[in-house]
Amino acid sequence: MDQYIGKMLDNRYEIMELIGSGGMANVYKAKCHRLNRMVAVKILKSELAENADFRRRFRDESRAVAALSHANIVSVYDVSRSGDVEYIVMELIEGITLKQYMERRGQMDWREALHFITQIMRGLSHAHSRGIIHRDIKPQNIMVLRDGSVKVADFGIACLASAGQTLTQEALGSVHYISPEQARGDRTDARSDIYSAGVVLYEMLTGKLPFDGDSAVSVAIQHLSSVPLSPRSINPEIPEALELICMKAMNPNADKRYATADAMIDDLEKFRKDPAMDVEYIRTELEEDVNSEPTQAIKASEVAALTRANNAKKAASAQDAEKKRTRKLMAIIGGSFAALLLVVVLLFKIFGSFGTAPEANGHVVPDLLGKTVEQANQMKEVKGIFQIDVLGSKPSDRYQPGQIIEQDPVAGRTRKNNLVIHVYVCAKEEKEYMPPLVGMNYQEAKVQLNNMGMGLKVDIREEFNDEYQAGAIISTTPAAQEEIQKGNSVLLVVSKGPEKKPIVVPSFLTLSVDEASAEAQKLGLTVGEPQFIYSPKPAGQVIEQSIAASTSVDAGTTIVFIVSKGGEPKSQSITFTIPETYSGQITISFEQDGVSRGESVVTLEEGQGGTVTYTFSGEAGTTSTVRALINGEEIGSKEITF
Repeated sequence: MDQYIGKMLDNRYEIMELIGSGGMANVYKAKCHRLNRMVAVKILKSELAENADFRRRFRDESRAVAALSHANIVSVYDVSRSGDVEYIVMELIEGITLKQYMERRGQMDWREALHFITQIMRGLSHAHSRGIIHRDIKPQNIMVLRDGSVKVADFGIACLASAGQTLTQEALGSVHYISPEQARGDRTDARSDIYSAGVVLYEMLTGKLPFDGDSAVSVAIQHLSSVPLSPRSINPEIPEALELICMKAMNPNADKRYATADAMIDDLEKFRKDPAMDVEYIRTELEEDVNSEPTQAIKASEVAALTRANNAKKAASAQDAEKKRTRKLMAIIGGSFAALLLVVVLLFKIFGSFGTAPEANGHVVPDLLGKTVEQANQMKEVKGIFQIDVLGSKPSDRYQPGQIIEQDPVAGRTRKNNLVIHVYVCAKEEKEYMPPLVGMNYQEAKVQLNNMGMGLKVDIREEFNDEYQAGAIISTTPAAQEEIQKGNSVLLVVSKGPEKKPIVVPSFLTLSVDEASAEAQKLGLTVGEPQFIYSPKPAGQVIEQSIAASTSVDAGTTIVFIVSKGGEPKSQSITFTIPETYSGQITISFEQDGVSRGESVVTLEEGQGGTVTYTFSGEAGTTSTVRALINGEEIGSKEITF
């Protein structure tokens, strides 16, 4: 059995069960007895907790993160130490990690990926604005709640993990998402988190990682020197603008990424409102970007192995080059004559043919809008010159299904190379149906409706409801799976929670405190801590109540009972004789009915003895046995009646 289960930390957090385990810490479900709520407690593993410097940084980082307060960040409630146990107390999340969610769902719909990445970036924006960098953004550190919202976890502790992490096989889970500067060991900033978030978006859109390999170091090298497949080459349904936003976030050159999380959120919001937004500026940046930065050392043993392999390749290449040099010399002699002949042929083609030479300044891109792909390929301005690449289909009110509605580059541009025209064709009109939204939080429901791109007008009506919690959708008009058209109005009926009906408070006087508490709770009142006072009434009887009888209050209102302790206590002073055998400074203890009541100290001369008096108290009419003792030995005992 786990050593912590059943243990109480700081006399406050009761460890209930293990709910997660990682390389640095274990996570437990626990109950906070002070605030009467369930929490998550993350306990550092013993080998880390033994390091004093790590403990200090752990506490400093965690306390900084505890200052964060955002809907998309897991809240940190407390950072403490109980004996030799270092722990963090966090919000308990009822959900699964984004990694688990993706494993269940596979490749996501791009609308869902947009919904998730926007929330992740909002959480990062909040943290970055307070100077906190995560440094380990990955789907395993992102929680998906039942209502579709996400929360970023492990701020602070992730910083510590990355600080001491080597790129070994054990690090493979994180290395798929690290930025190039992290792989090099350079200084990191907010843009490192943006790169990692871009990788997460790539994985959500495609169901694949941009780079993969057998070892952590091989994956890290790819982050430094390789270009991933474009998301649209894996899933053509991804809108081009969202692909470009993803690739800009993943730019290996930190200066060409989004400078801030807010900048990326701005583009995501523009795209959400208009999936056909103009992103030519991003495309231009990506086309011009050439990552020529050399790969730096990551781990000595790994790099040494790579170096030996490269040296062996170079030696083999040198031998091949010597053999080729001899063959090349003979080829040059024969090739010279062939080259001369080729020049003559080219001159003849240029000056001897009319109207067939390519334009000196390139080819003008023709206007393809309104034509089918087949018609466009037969145009003389296209045939034999341009290649038409269909990226996908989109709805359009201006064109018929199958006609080209967008092209890139646009008509009139001149191209000397890269003679490919990317086009979208008009989609066949497909029926859309109302999604199932009942039980979902109304804000998430509105986002889902907006992301359908149908320009739906969403109205909200609130009603009291005993079944659904406040903010949840009770019903929709149209109902789920009913057909909807562009621009339709949609009504969402939202729960205000149970209706609070007024309670008429009765009189609880003359009842015992237990009877009164039970009756009050049945009515829907909250019972506060009772107060006890002396009175002539029988002990335990309610003699006052904080809310007067016949008063109307809301359910959940707190009522406090004043309870009788019985009559005022009586007192009686009893004198005990101290035997002559005791002398010097003597401590006498007193008991009443076997319960210790107090002590007295007296000084006696040798052989003289003495007396000592003590006052006992009790309820009127009761009888008690009182005793005086010296070093546990009884020197006197009496039975008294109050």
